[in-house]
Amino acid sequence: MLKPLIALSLLAACLLANANDTASAAGEPSVAERMANARTAIKANKWKDAQGELKVALVDDPKNADAHNLLAYSYRKQATPDLPKAFEHYGMALKLNPNHKGAHEYIGEAYLMDKRPAEAEKHLAELEKICGNKTCEEYADLSKALAAYKAKAR
Repeated sequence: MLKPLIALSLLAACLLANANDTASAAGEPSVAERMANARTAIKANKWKDAQGELKVALVDDPKNADAHNLLAYSYRKQATPDLPKAFEHYGMALKLNPNHKGAHEYIGEAYLMDKRPAEAEKHLAELEKICGNKTCEEYADLSKALAAYKAKAR
């Protein structure tokens, strides 16, 4: 009697494992897929689509600094920028990864939009520490944006 029970248990386990494989294969996109979808939406300036993908990605992976950075970017770049939400997510990205070059560059640009160049300069200084000022694209981009801001303010 024990052998048929074991056989039945094994069969049930195999069926359950197969059902789980099928469900995950046909299930929701992974965080990586959502990030890729968000990047595609960002390239197309579809900010709300990007935000939707990134919000779900952050439910699944709340400590994903790249997702916070991209979500902040999408809030900052939309037609009517939502700087408070952008600052919130840039801050979270930097809390999770203090050396996140993209977050330093983009929060600096957000500070320029908010007319706070001194804060942008702090992030430029952080970028110089992280990656230097000669070959670091993020440093160069924020430096250029800061120079343009100052020239316009004169």
